[in-house]
Amino acid sequence: MIKFSEVHKTYPKQVGRCPAHYALKGVSFSLAEGETLGLIGQNGAGKSTSIRLIMGYMSADSGKVQVLGDEQATPKVRRRIGYLPETSTFPPNLTCMELLQFAGKCCDMAKKDIVAQAEVLLKRLGIWSERNRRLSQYSKGMQQRASFAAALIHNPELLILDEPMSGLDPIGRAEIIGLIQDLQQQGKSILFCSHLLDDVERITNQVAILHQGKLLYDGEITNLCEAQADWHIELRNGDVLKVNQESAIPPLLQQYVQEVVGVRRGKESLQDAFVRIVEGAKS
Repeated sequence: MIKFSEVHKTYPKQVGRCPAHYALKGVSFSLAEGETLGLIGQNGAGKSTSIRLIMGYMSADSGKVQVLGDEQATPKVRRRIGYLPETSTFPPNLTCMELLQFAGKCCDMAKKDIVAQAEVLLKRLGIWSERNRRLSQYSKGMQQRASFAAALIHNPELLILDEPMSGLDPIGRAEIIGLIQDLQQQGKSILFCSHLLDDVERITNQVAILHQGKLLYDGEITNLCEAQADWHIELRNGDVLKVNQESAIPPLLQQYVQEVVGVRRGKESLQDAFVRIVEGAKS
């Protein structure tokens, strides 16, 4: 679905502003059909540049960017992509339904199909009753939900989600995570870009880590996160008992025999592993 092969991109010097600098330096990663890839990194790591290359908004200096089997994201290819940008800007007088009608028509959808799909999406996203309000009157969280609906209106096979949880409260985040998981069950291919690494860890099992234009890691989260010395005993109520010695496990299993649901060796969180590998690159 997406394949980067030794991609280089440099931004030229801007008079009076900033010198020329590398945005991507020989980056290679891929997203296969039906998979979800977390693209993560600090600000300025190259994530936004990667997304612009995928969407065909700019060209690489060298290397190849293939999207849906094509080496250039033409308008025809973009009709197969659902893109949720980090920041959406709406015309002030546009309503949510008008936004979805415009997005659907750009993808050659029939009017009746747009209306039917809009009802399904807006009800799922909790803003169906507000569909005829101007988007300028929406809260940040409601605008984010409207943007998500616009990205999904044409039932795309590839989704590019750039900070999809932006502006959402904890309940909204949980609802969007549930929606993304449903899309995964439908076999959608998803590039998920977020600074909220807990969400990345919940949604996908593989990540690509960018740092100052270089790829530091591309692979499964389980292989990235190092094993720790402690053991975790998980209980039905959600509590986790941590022990340092394996010999301490049997007494606890006897004590909580009716409540134990699992025992596993502790591992780093994605957040801790990300900090470790980025700090290692800096040093």
